[in-house]
Formats: sequence, C-alpha cells, structure tokens
Amino acid sequence: MYWSRIRNPCLQIETMLAPTLAINSQLCYRLLVKRHFYPAIAVTGNEIGANVLQTYIVRVQKPEQGTFSTEKDLERWYHSFLPATVSKSSADDHHHSRILYCYKNVMSGFAARLTAEEVKAMETKKGFISAHVETYLGTHTTNSPKFLGLNQNSGLWKDSNLGKGVIIGVIDSGVKPDHPSFSDEGMPPPPAKWKGKCELEGATCNNKVIGVRNFLSSIGEPAVDDMGHGTHTASTAAGNFVSGANTFGLANGTAVGMAPLAHLAIYKTGDGKHQEGFQSRIAAAIEAAIQDGVDVISISYGSPPLAFYDDPIASAAFTAVRNGIFVSCAAGNKGPDPSSSTNGAPWILTVGASTTDRSIVASAQLGNHATYDVEILFMLVNFTSMQLPLVYPGGRNSSAAFCLPGSLNNIDVKGKVVVCERDGNMRRNETEYYVKEAGGAAMILISDKFDAYSAVLETHVLPAVHVGYATGESIKAYINSTSSPTVAILLRTGNKKSAPEVASLSARGPNKVSPGILKPDIIGPGVSILAAWPSSQENITKTKATFEIADGTSMSCPHLSGIAALLKSTHPDWSPAAIKSAIMTTADIVNLEGKPIINNYNLLPADLFAVGAGHVNPSKANDPGLIYDIQPDDYVPYLCGLNYTDQQVQTIVDHDVQCSKVPSIAEAELNYPSFSIKLGSSPQTYNRTITNVGEANSSYTHQIVAPEGVEISVQPKEISFTERNQKVTYSITFTRSQKTSASHAQGYLSWVSTQQTVRSPIAVSFE
Repeated sequence: MYWSRIRNPCLQIETMLAPTLAINSQLCYRLLVKRHFYPAIAVTGNEIGANVLQTYIVRVQKPEQGTFSTEKDLERWYHSFLPATVSKSSADDHHHSRILYCYKNVMSGFAARLTAEEVKAMETKKGFISAHVETYLGTHTTNSPKFLGLNQNSGLWKDSNLGKGVIIGVIDSGVKPDHPSFSDEGMPPPPAKWKGKCELEGATCNNKVIGVRNFLSSIGEPAVDDMGHGTHTASTAAGNFVSGANTFGLANGTAVGMAPLAHLAIYKTGDGKHQEGFQSRIAAAIEAAIQDGVDVISISYGSPPLAFYDDPIASAAFTAVRNGIFVSCAAGNKGPDPSSSTNGAPWILTVGASTTDRSIVASAQLGNHATYDVEILFMLVNFTSMQLPLVYPGGRNSSAAFCLPGSLNNIDVKGKVVVCERDGNMRRNETEYYVKEAGGAAMILISDKFDAYSAVLETHVLPAVHVGYATGESIKAYINSTSSPTVAILLRTGNKKSAPEVASLSARGPNKVSPGILKPDIIGPGVSILAAWPSSQENITKTKATFEIADGTSMSCPHLSGIAALLKSTHPDWSPAAIKSAIMTTADIVNLEGKPIINNYNLLPADLFAVGAGHVNPSKANDPGLIYDIQPDDYVPYLCGLNYTDQQVQTIVDHDVQCSKVPSIAEAELNYPSFSIKLGSSPQTYNRTITNVGEANSSYTHQIVAPEGVEISVQPKEISFTERNQKVTYSITFTRSQKTSASHAQGYLSWVSTQQTVRSPIAVSFE
C-alpha cells in the first residue's frame, strides 16, 4: 500500500530538492498523498546537479581470486572503486558513511552516497559494471483464516502445527514488539539455525519476534514501528491469537495470522518519515535475512517494472531462492490498469489482492424512500438512524465537490450529511477530516468511474459511507429535485457470496518485463484486513491490543507468506518453486457461489491478468498431487533467452555465465505452473516436467479448456506414476484455429486423477 503518514513531509522534500525546485505547501501535500508515490518525485543525477550526493547502487565484477576471507577485505575491494577524491578523504568520519551497504550474497556490489561526476569517474575502473540512482519503492485478520478454510485442530493448521519452527522474514516498517499479536505464549525457542540480531532499544525480542534489524539506524530512527504498515503485515503473516480484536467496534473477533506458531524476523527499511523503502536498504535487508537463516521472506514493496538485472529486489530474491528461501512480493496497487504489476520475476510469488466474504454494509435511505446498500463505513455503531439534512456542496465550485481543504468554509454543512466526490489524490479519511472540520455530521463519498463498485473498509474520523459512481449520480439527482433533501444511514453486517472478488486496486498483467511469464501469480485477501496496529485509532490508552483495517496488495502478500510457511512446515523438503507450484495449481477459479471470480470495479468476470492462477486455497495446496519444480540453475537458460548479455545474467545469478554455451529457452519453455504465450500463424510446442508428490501409484489424464481461437494438443494423453518424486515430461502444442477480433484469450490445462486436479492457466496474446 502507498501510505501518507509523514510527520513533516514538506520539510523532507524541500530539503532534498531545495537547490533546484521551489515547492509550496499545497503542491507538497498533493505530491505526498497521491496513492502511487514512487514516480512522483523520482529524480536522476543530471536533474538535480552533478555535484549533489545521491545513493547509487554500484555493481562490480568479482575479483579474479574469487571470494574474500574477511568482510574487511570485501570492504577494501569495494572502496577501491571509489574515485581518488573520495578514497583520499576516507579517513574523515564524513566519508566513512559514503559506502552505506557492502553486499556479499545478493549481488557483487555496494550502495554508496556519490555525485554524478564521481560515478562517471568510476566507469573507467576495471571491473566496474554499472551504477544507478536507487528509486523509491512504494509499500504495497479476524476473518481471513476462516474464509481460507484454516481451522484449529484440523486440516492444514493441524498438519503444519500452525507453522511451528518456520521463520518468516518481514521486510517493512518495523514492528510494535509489545503488541499482544506478538506474544510468545505457546511458542518454542528459535531453531538452532537462527543467527539473527535483536536491535530493539528499550524492548526485547522473544520467541515470537526472534530478531529485529534496523536499516534506518544510521539516520537515528528506532527499530520500533511508528508507521503501522510493518506491524500490520507481520501480524497478518504470523500473529498470535488475540481475542476481542476490533476497531471502533467493527470486525470483532479473534485476530490471528496465517502461521500463528511461526517465528518472525523483522527488517525495518521504511518508517513514518521516510515512508517508502529504498532499493539499497531492501537489498541489504534481504542479504541479512539470508545470513540470519529465515525460511520465507515477505516484501510488501514494489517499484516500476525494471529489467531483472536493474532490479535489486529481483536479483536479491534470486539469491534467497538459491538458498532455499521462499520469496513473496506484493503485485502493487496500480490496478485496474493493464501491465501495472510489479515484482515480475518468475522466482518470486507475485500476489494480487482480493476481497473476503465479510461485508459491513450501510444502507443510505433517502428522503424519497429510495435505499442504496453501500460498504465502507466507520463509527456508525452508535450513529443516529434518524433522517438528517443532506447537502452536495459541488454546486458551488469544483473544489467543494471534492471537499478539498478550505472549500467548505463558506458553505452551511453543520449537522448535515455531506456528499463528496472522491479526489484520487486524497485518502478517504482525509476527505472526511475536512468535512468534520467544517461541522459536517457524516459523509457520503462517491467513487470515480473506475472504482464504481469498489468498496474498501478503512478507519474513518466521522460516520461515513462510500458509494459507487452510479449510486452517487442518483443521490445527486435526488438532492437537486427537492429543497429539503434528507438521508438516514443504517448499519448491518453480512456475508458476501460473490467473494472473492479482485480488488480494483490490485495491479494487473501482462508482465511488462517478461511477457512469457503470467503475473500476478495468485490473489489472496487484501481488502478490509483487520490486523495489529501500533496505536489506537480510537484514542484508547488502556490497552495494547490495538488494531486497524487496511487494504492493498501489501495486505495480501503476508497472507501468502504465512501460507508458504505452513507448507514449508508440512513439506520441509520442498523447494521454493515446489511451494509456489502447489499454491498456484490448486487455486480456486470460482467464487463461493460457484461462479467465475469477478472484478469488483465492474462486476465482470476477471481475466487471468487479474487473478493469475486464481484465489489461494491453503488446504488444497498442502496436497497438490503434482508440482512443477524449478532449480536455480534452470533460470539461466531462461534469462539468456530474454537476450540479456552475459554480464546482465551474471548480475542476477552471481556467477560466470556464457549464454553462447547455454541452450537458451523461450520464456514459455520455463517449467512454470502457468502458460503465457504470443501466438501467430505458426504452431508452438513447449515441454513441461511434473513431479509426483502424491500417492506413489497414481494416474492422471488431461482436460483442456481451450482459449477461443486456439487448438491445444497434449502428449501423452495420460501419465502414470509408480513412486513418489517420480518425474514425467509432457509436451503441449498451441495452434491458432481461427481468426478472432480479440487480442487475448484464455483457458486451462488440468491433469486430473481420482484425488486431485492440477490446473495451469493459459493466457494467449494474438500476434
């Protein structure tokens, strides 16, 4: 999720850009509250001056002698690349901080504070590969476990012992360690392999939060979370059981993470003041997590799509996977725009966001007796059910239509329900703040057309409902039809049978960086998620059990991280690719009513670029029958097939590669659990190898739902196994059968036995 919790954001931006940019406070405000933050103030060395220090990620070749015996030797090697003007002054304390991070595992290189001129001087040094300015990375429950079929003393929770013994590394904004969700009641000590640190001040780690590393300590920031994002995501992944969890009396129940007995290792890379993560810090955090001994890494950050060799998260995640660590990342919140998904590397599980079946509904009953059911409300528990005056200030001026700061000053809204149109640059509860400040009693917020049916529960500062665009138009028409418009807002809760739906904010494919890999991979709960929060949103000071509701792929990612921890506990011998395959090939493609999963912004069936393989089903993933496994070296032919140079591939895999000597493969030839192909007039044939992880003696036949305009043939038609872990290879051929007006089509290939259905989605783009 892209947050706006910055204590003094204008001061921060003015400090960064003062030499070249004049900023007024209103512009600063609009920049910072914009949901998609990372491209808003991205700058390069050339744009802000050749002599201004910026953080560069510098990649260099390994020395001819190979590895270093000590970390000091490694640091000296990296220091040798600095220009003489910097190295000569390295004795000064000021210059000691020029190199921020020396990477040992995730890449051959370092992060340093340099000027553009200094980088230019480095380019002539032998062994120098590249340097680029790091970019901002946007940060992308009581009901989720039940909705996902996780129940105490049965099923996957029982089989996995609630994730006992597994370590989840959460790279985020830190943690509130004394929150009840992080109690270590019933927790065993950390496993013997744990090598991490506890960098908390004034607090201690325990058997739940076994380690905290702070990558903001150099700028004086504590490891404790003052932003909320990290506490929320960590508790979603592996929070302990906390009864009576709610916020403003809503969503009441027992809060618990996906893997309640898993250990948590926290890596703080962002906070309320420096809200976005930076590439250098996140890469350093991944490196620390690998060295510390985590089993799963959860990253709710994303950057604009970058080639994998230019993406530190992608290359660092590859090193993690090579070390047997599962990596789960948020797809991003730029939906429903096509090709908006981030974190598109095939060794990463890329997670989109869905709704759950819990619905907290407000009925808006107009004075003419017309009634509209809408979601998104707060503080309505004790709100009056009487009719109140209703006003739409947009008739006065355009800024008042959006209830912008100061726009309501000369409009009589006191004691009235105020209708506001949504400004995409402001969070909903920020709009409410200005309504409350002007004396409004409640607010009806109207979505724009893209979010027409999208309703996302979040904390509000006064009674509020959120209506779709069409409903909003009807309400405005009613207001214009009478001199005394009124409305009553009524509260009820219920179950939504159309769940799961794809959240409108969830980023979509196709995959910009590698179109032959379908992304996102999976969707999971990411809307109206109640989880731990550092402080009370209700100003309650007598309890530490404080919770908040949030939405975004930042929330769906830790759900999948926790589920991966459960699978790691039940199947400790499975590779990261095996766990990923199990999650994808057992995903649900229909909702609770047995109908296709829909987009919640238009109520139409969602395509594969929205759902990936489908909605996660943890219990089925525990017994997938067959898996598509991939070993780290299998990615090298794939990377060479992307026409990357030898050096570019080396920056990812961190060892010598000569693509001329590697039998490079097309993207669709990678042993991936899904298919994404470009199909022209010529047939295309690909091979897949499946591994039996089910019953020793088993047989599967294939079933095909062919994309419109495409013929599919599979050989052999039936596959049989006589032992566990036996492998069988099949071929699949795609042939265009007829011309269609559509640019895309989709279908499925399933291998079906008496016990399992192993399903792979097929996305076809026509040339």
